[in-house]
Amino acid sequence: MIITVAAIATALAVGLIAHHLRRRRHTGDEEAEASIGDLISPLETLAVLLVAFVIVVAAESYGSAAAAVEAEAGRVDQLYEVADYAPEPQRERLQAAAVCYSRAIETAEWPLMAEGGAKSPVASVWSTDFRRHFKELAHQGDPTFPLLVQADDERSKARQTRISEASPAIPSFVYWFMVVALAATVGAFAFGLPHDRRPAHLVLLFVLAGLFTGSLLLIEDIDSPFSGRIRITDEVMGGAADDIAEDFAADHPATTLPCDEGGNRTAT
Repeated sequence: MIITVAAIATALAVGLIAHHLRRRRHTGDEEAEASIGDLISPLETLAVLLVAFVIVVAAESYGSAAAAVEAEAGRVDQLYEVADYAPEPQRERLQAAAVCYSRAIETAEWPLMAEGGAKSPVASVWSTDFRRHFKELAHQGDPTFPLLVQADDERSKARQTRISEASPAIPSFVYWFMVVALAATVGAFAFGLPHDRRPAHLVLLFVLAGLFTGSLLLIEDIDSPFSGRIRITDEVMGGAADDIAEDFAADHPATTLPCDEGGNRTAT
């Protein structure tokens, strides 16, 4: 963030200094004034197109991450509900694993999202348990087996999408190329100010520089959906974990969950 702001500020300062020097050497050549404007125009177009393209890419990545979080929480809740129709002891074990999985995602895996995304082995223990219990149901020919497998498959895909979207969607080269293009545009606008500039020209120039800087910071923020100022929180998964934990306590009052509040296994 600091480098981005410094780049725009430096370009603005250099442009104003160059403009000041040009004013001192002004010869009244209107043709030269026109040629400067002709050169700035394509640079402005390039900068605007770059910002528009990158904002779209970053927003799509952020939206995919948010949708994956919602989908994963929904599939865990669905898995718990479908397991209610499975026979014992798989019913209780699957529901317990669903509660522990959601807790592990919230407390163990979510912090990894801010670092670029990675699977937590704490949560993977419970997803492995899902498949082990599914095999038992398959051998019994239980009709809930395909429904549970489908819910788990959707959960797994949502989790993978969430993890992949935690990494920036915009390559560093593209981002810094955009910073350079916007900085050059601001500097060019400053350099190309009219010789008889008025206060309004400077106000508009600084407003333009501020908007460009804000656009860059916004792109940088939404391109890190789990660590920026407008980051995606674990509220949805936390809500699902609380809901199914309450259901488990009501459905199995005599059973203790095989995990602690952080989703770590406490019993076999």
